[in-house]
Amino acid sequence: MEFDLIAKYFTRATPDAVLGVGDDCALLAPSPGMQLAVSSDMLLEGRHFSPQDSPAGIGHKSLAVNLSDLAAMGAAPRWATLSIALPEVDDAWLTAFSRGFFRMADLHGIELVGGDTTRGALTLSITVIGEVPPGQALRRDGAQAGDDIWVSGVLGSAAMALAYRQGRLFMEQIDAAKVLPALYLPMPRVELGIALRGIAHSAIDISDGLLGDLGHILERSQVGAKSIGARLEFSALPTLPVVQSYLHEAVARDCVLAGGDDYELCFTAPQAKRDLVLTAANDAGVSVSRIGHISAKPGLTVTDADGQSLIIEHTGYDHFAA
Repeated sequence: MEFDLIAKYFTRATPDAVLGVGDDCALLAPSPGMQLAVSSDMLLEGRHFSPQDSPAGIGHKSLAVNLSDLAAMGAAPRWATLSIALPEVDDAWLTAFSRGFFRMADLHGIELVGGDTTRGALTLSITVIGEVPPGQALRRDGAQAGDDIWVSGVLGSAAMALAYRQGRLFMEQIDAAKVLPALYLPMPRVELGIALRGIAHSAIDISDGLLGDLGHILERSQVGAKSIGARLEFSALPTLPVVQSYLHEAVARDCVLAGGDDYELCFTAPQAKRDLVLTAANDAGVSVSRIGHISAKPGLTVTDADGQSLIIEHTGYDHFAA
């Protein structure tokens, strides 16, 4: 049964691999002179997605969130493995799931080269492998005082969609329809990450919330006597117009600052490279916004339009919270 399932739903030609699905291990040959970037993510039903969610959407998102990690490192996707636990073999569910998964894979030229299947509570575990030239990977530990802080795309839409779905935020249905795609069908910024090689000092993907993930950059970039912080302007944070119309609600502001599932890039770059950042974003077909700067003063501050500091209650998603 297991091997029939793998053959039917998850076996395709893998011309860039020496050996793909079907043996004890895949055999991969990295491009000469390249370093490998490897990342794994796990998604659990009831924690990261709902039983009612579209299986095609789950397939899309399960790979997209992993590709977002490669994007944050400036790595080009090459291969992936998928391990999946299933309560039962459901032909319709697996057909739709694999369709969404491979649609995202084809969009970014990544090949599925192995994995595992078993019976159990619905759980997805994916490992992605990418390539980056030596010394050019974007990392969290390179932020410097004076750097601009940038983000790609828009913030808060996915978190607002989840708050709406959970009943924590009332939204008109016509408004909810404008933010729900961000929750179910995120788009990893792979092309932008690659274009930022040699330009950005540091980068991270926003998976657990802007403040929490920017906090990781600040933490990793403080080495020895080096002390840095960040100052953000709330009015500079890019959001959809529909999100802006709900910002009078505290939960909506929290979604923008600390909501997860954006899968946008947050990165820092020297002020002298602003034009290069904008050119890289234009070449990647992604909008970017300058939202603040790295300072030599420790701490993370968010200011309103009058320059007054906002009170921050949450900084991001906690994977071990109840």
